Amino acid sequence: MINKQKLEKVVFLDRDGVINRDSPDYIKSWSEFEFLPGSLNAIRQLTSNGFATIVITNQSAVNRHLITKEGLEDMHRMMEKHIQMRGGRINDIFYCPHTPEDACGCRKPKPGLIYKARDIYQINLDGSTLIGDSARDIECARNAGCGHAVLVRTGYGKEAEMKLSQKGISVDYVAENLYDATLWILGLHF
Repeated sequence: MINKQKLEKVVFLDRDGVINRDSPDYIKSWSEFEFLPGSLNAIRQLTSNGFATIVITNQSAVNRHLITKEGLEDMHRMMEKHIQMRGGRINDIFYCPHTPEDACGCRKPKPGLIYKARDIYQINLDGSTLIGDSARDIECARNAGCGHAVLVRTGYGKEAEMKLSQKGISVDYVAENLYDATLWILGLHF
């Protein structure tokens, strides 16, 4: 695989519960996709301040046969288009189509997707941040060696705070939403 341009300032974003509303029934089509308040502005702020944003997402709906890979990729193209129309940019999207029973290395909390992004874009993970709404997101950031892990209270964030505390796993910041997390990241760098 040919390496792409090296990315310096990287923010990894979970998708469901961070960028868009999550659903226990999975997000299976663009008609079910709804941006969370402030998420488009947050990604625009990250982009305009020189950050690369990479989506790292578990999408077991594919292997559950609730959506095809093509359908998921079409949804991602629509998401990227709407983000771009608001002045933001998603540099890449990495997703795991597997169910927990598949025991793959790419399903969060395992770090496979982040490692794949690291290898393609020559990312220094010590300088990266992952923003997620679940305990597995934060565990993935820690397992991969990301410099910062931010938990948002949207999606499953409130339940995740308790799970992480019970497991003794720390977060660097607990944000109300993606926009709040973005302001925290910008404060670290400027």
